[in-house]
Amino acid sequence: MSSKNKRGRGGKPVRGGKGGGKSSGTTTPVKEQSKEQLNNPRTCTGVLASHPLARDIKIDQYSLALHGIELIKDTLLEFNFGRRYGLIGLNGTGKSTMLKSIGEREVPIPGHIDIYYVDGEVEASDKTALEAVMEDVDKERNRLEKEAEELMLMDVDEASDRLNDVYHRLEELEGEIALVAAAKILHGLGFSKQMQRMKTREFSGGWRMRIALAKALFVKPTMLLLDEPTNHLDLEACVWLEEYLKTYNRILVLISHSQDFLNGVCTNIIHLQAKKLTYYSGNFDAYIQARFEAETNQMKQYNWEQDQIAHMKNYIARFGHGSAKLARQAKSKEKVLAKMTAGGLTEKVAKDRVLSLKFFDVGTLPPPVLQFQNVSFGYTADRPLYKNLEFGVDLESRIALVGPNGVGKSTLLKMMCSEIVPIDGMVKRHNKLRIGVYRQHLMDQLDPSISPLDYMLQQFPEVKEKEEMRRIIGQFGLTGASQTSPISLLSDGQKSRVVFAWLAWKEPHLLLLDEPTNHLDIETIDALADAINEWDGGMVLVSHDFRLINQVAKEIWVCENQTITPYKGTIEQYKEELRRKMLEDI
Repeated sequence: MSSKNKRGRGGKPVRGGKGGGKSSGTTTPVKEQSKEQLNNPRTCTGVLASHPLARDIKIDQYSLALHGIELIKDTLLEFNFGRRYGLIGLNGTGKSTMLKSIGEREVPIPGHIDIYYVDGEVEASDKTALEAVMEDVDKERNRLEKEAEELMLMDVDEASDRLNDVYHRLEELEGEIALVAAAKILHGLGFSKQMQRMKTREFSGGWRMRIALAKALFVKPTMLLLDEPTNHLDLEACVWLEEYLKTYNRILVLISHSQDFLNGVCTNIIHLQAKKLTYYSGNFDAYIQARFEAETNQMKQYNWEQDQIAHMKNYIARFGHGSAKLARQAKSKEKVLAKMTAGGLTEKVAKDRVLSLKFFDVGTLPPPVLQFQNVSFGYTADRPLYKNLEFGVDLESRIALVGPNGVGKSTLLKMMCSEIVPIDGMVKRHNKLRIGVYRQHLMDQLDPSISPLDYMLQQFPEVKEKEEMRRIIGQFGLTGASQTSPISLLSDGQKSRVVFAWLAWKEPHLLLLDEPTNHLDIETIDALADAINEWDGGMVLVSHDFRLINQVAKEIWVCENQTITPYKGTIEQYKEELRRKMLEDI
């Protein structure tokens, strides 16, 4: 993950000049630009169709390719000021590449539209978390004051709208007001007052990602681009971020695998499918309904047209060489058919190729298969995470662990699978119990230097034939070159599929899943939920995805205050409780 501290690439502003070209606030020599363009794996084209001073953006004939592979072709790219867009589509369709291309200003977006794109954590330095969030305040204030002077010389409505925005933002950047705003954002993302004074080098990469997100929210750019912003957050921070973004009144474009989050934040959905962008009004649920209705009508029209075509072709074949009268009628139908074809026929609805996951049934083991008896644990003796835990897990257990980051949810999973041992008490496991673990950091369980095919052959030597193993991993969405490429070159989504293939063939009695949705698209998350629900083993899940928890968990266990407490309500009720606490805290 990048540690560069640049907005648009982890932190510093991505600004445009008059032509809307890429800039970071300084003039880049032509020679360096050319070298960068040569090294850039993306090619992007489009024509600005909106007014150069407008706050709305419209780009016609937008196309995007990566390493010469066409991802988006000749479509409309449109963002309206004040709207919040959820960008969705299957893994590999080009969502992140599209966001990065916009963030790097490779499309002709006017220079007055400031863009903030987060794709890496802030630099590990001696700056405190609060200082890192506020480090660009003076630079931003100077930029806005200069822009205000330029706008005052223009006598157009668009300039007046932008001038009001600039004055409002300058008020927000005044000394104490800015400090309080930055501290509130950090607090919402889980930083206590003490943590806000800690140096960024003292934080893990996940927490520095939160600081990078805080910087983006503090800046309030005209265009904010977020790629899976909840991946490094716990449920509490997800609730706070959802509440914060639902009032974002500029342009927000976000990629998220969480339907719940998209429902709470978005005013519009953009669906990337078959190299085209299709726009829907409303949140994710509204998109599902609108898409269903549109596809139903499309299939009705398609079927009607195909019936008409078949009928006319049959008539022409039968009577085209018959009597004069029948031949004239056949000729007439030929003209109608030609006219229909020339006018463009309705296409058959293209269904998404959704991955199907499956875990093999494992039968029964007498409960409890995993038992904690008076267990205590802490990484240091003076700061225990847990004291005197007493609980059991069996093959009917479907448990979701919830609670703030740092309370020890992942630690509990590590004790369950013997990766760490308690400092007191005992963890007893059935002697035949097989445990399968999905780790949050995928490379902790994969060998990056070998291919998925070789990795699986190493893990399961009983599979002797390579072709048989190819078939096995192919069932999990890894086909062609992805089977034989080094794992280090695979996307995170493809790496997750290697892990799911490994989990399935391990045939565990108990699944321990630590943030399994981070690199999955919405459709694959649903496939994972279906696979778990159709399987007969036990599961313990740590996830920030409320919807997945709702789909698969029968019990909610709250990890907090050095103990574990079963929650008596549903995950929706738990979310509402978090929201109430957050609003009381503001």
